[in-house]
Amino acid sequence: MPLQKTYWHLARERRMPTEYEIVTSKLLCYTGEGFTGKRFELDVPLQRWYRQYQQGSLLTCTSWEKFHDPRETTYTKYTALQMDKEIFVDSLLEEIERTGYDRKLSASWVQILSNMLAPLRYPVHGLQMVAAYFGSMAPSGKVAITAALQAADELRCVERIAQRVRQLQMVHTGFARNSKDAWQHGAVWQSLREIVEKLLIVYDWSESFIVLNLLLKPMFDELFLKHFSDLALRENDHLLGQIFYSLNEDCQWHREWSQALVQMAVEDTPSNRQVIQTWIDTWYPGVASAVQAFSSTFDTGQVITQVESYCRRYLRGMGLETPRSHSQMAP
Repeated sequence: MPLQKTYWHLARERRMPTEYEIVTSKLLCYTGEGFTGKRFELDVPLQRWYRQYQQGSLLTCTSWEKFHDPRETTYTKYTALQMDKEIFVDSLLEEIERTGYDRKLSASWVQILSNMLAPLRYPVHGLQMVAAYFGSMAPSGKVAITAALQAADELRCVERIAQRVRQLQMVHTGFARNSKDAWQHGAVWQSLREIVEKLLIVYDWSESFIVLNLLLKPMFDELFLKHFSDLALRENDHLLGQIFYSLNEDCQWHREWSQALVQMAVEDTPSNRQVIQTWIDTWYPGVASAVQAFSSTFDTGQVITQVESYCRRYLRGMGLETPRSHSQMAP
């Protein structure tokens, strides 16, 4: 009997596999689709956890290995992409310190940054933990890798916000002194905090993924990394706007790979569409309320309407809808 070649599982393609295919295919040895084709060898609590919240998920697929990241992101490719982005943001932060930029910001805008920018690192850290969790529970290596890299992107966002806050603290005495208290008790943040904390105890990997990447993140990212950036530009804080636009490039990929995964899952098992829609119907009102709480930060309610419309278009691209009562209220 001839020996199996190293990439025997890719031989059916009858071509040289790509680097992406080689380093992402059949990586997990405990899902039944890995190289060993085995589950956990011992009946330990971890095995029961995976049996319930991974294998027992309502979202099913004949093979999660069918998923393909549109960007074909490997670790090597990821670090190369992020290196250019980090060099760009580093140059902006250096310009801020070199030019005395923060002393030129208006007092009213500095107060908004203290109230809004500084506490922002707490919910972003929550988004990072959720992505890390469903990545650790993912049923295929390809999904695990994309989720892990998304979690890394969120850490990048937390780090850059923290750096920006520290720069402002060096110039403006008392800046963001109570940011943790604002996150825990400030009225504007509480609906968002509730959603993030509830999502942190959603243990079904696929429900966790759906709620984060199809609802909460698209609306959160659109509100803060796009519209708050626009607000910064109007307040003559153009460098913060550019930093947030750079961070939002990461989020565009998060939406793209999530859409690809959902479309694959629905094409493979059509009943998955109703499973996903049920989760959207359940979670959307709370997510929408969390976003609406920030309407006073912007000049008009138009921004909230635009964020909700963006989420609606994103879901419709996957054959999904926001709950009917909400859909009837907006175009």
